[in-house]
This record gives sequence, C-alpha cells and structure tokens, in this order.
Amino acid sequence: MGNPEPGPAAGTTMADEAAVTGGTAGDSVAERLARIADEFADLDSREKLELLVEYAASLPPLPAAYAARRGDSRVHECQTPVFLWPEVIDGRAGLVAEVAPEAPTVKGFVAVLAEAVAGRPATEAAALDDTFIDRTGLTEVLGILRSRGLRAILARVRKSLLAAGAG
Repeated sequence: MGNPEPGPAAGTTMADEAAVTGGTAGDSVAERLARIADEFADLDSREKLELLVEYAASLPPLPAAYAARRGDSRVHECQTPVFLWPEVIDGRAGLVAEVAPEAPTVKGFVAVLAEAVAGRPATEAAALDDTFIDRTGLTEVLGILRSRGLRAILARVRKSLLAAGAG
C-alpha cells in the first residue's frame, strides 16, 4: 500500500494534524482532494478498498445532538444508510456524518469528504469536484451502483454547503 497511514488519526482533523506536524491545514479543498486521489492512484483494487477502510476509522462517532435530528439528513440515493449534516460556522465548512458500520467503504469516502472540507471557506468547500471519484479509480473498484451513491453523497454535501454558505 502506498501510504500506511492515510488521513488524520481517528478523532483528529487535518487542522489538528497540521498544528502538530506543520502540515496542510491551509491547503485548499482541491489540494486536499488531489493529495488523496494521488494516494489511491497507484494502488490495486484490494489496496484501494483497504485505504477506504482506513479512512473510515477517522470519521468520528455521531455526536448525540445530531442523532435526534436525522430528519431529512439521509442520502436516499445511496443504498447504504448515510446521514449528513454539512455545516458552515463562521464561514468555515464542516461535515458531520453517520454511516452504517456495515459499509466501511462508504464510510471511508464520507471521511475523505469530511477531511477535505474541514475548516475551509464555505464557498470553496461547496465547489467539490465531481471528478474526484474517477481520479481515485474507485468507480472501477466499487461498481456503478456504489459509485452512483458516492456521487449522490458528494452532490448532497456540495449543495448543502452552498446553501448554508449563502445564508
């Protein structure tokens, strides 16, 4: 596998890591996604799935305050139960999410998106690139149906951040 420790450690954000390592908290969403796509680029199918599962571990558990507010937070286009709460606080984007534990690859994808938008300006985060999934090679690994679900997740995050940033 190309990078044995993808993304930040469980319970931390890229900003936390950057504070410790002098790393990449200031990177744009596009730069973060490009770096992650590069991680996936040279991996074989099995390694790509393993990397997604490793990313899944970095998605924090759902805070109790969100569990009571599931309402229309579910991404119905995705077969996996995925609940998203894209937020903008003080002009900065964030993504709180819950993904069924039996779907670690979907959870890993959501964790990637959460790290990509974390702390970035809402307008920048709302410009998530549709080609990200293709650049990782995940479409070939996960198949059309799952890829369609991932695209729906990405579209939901983008649309919600755009709406929240405009308000």
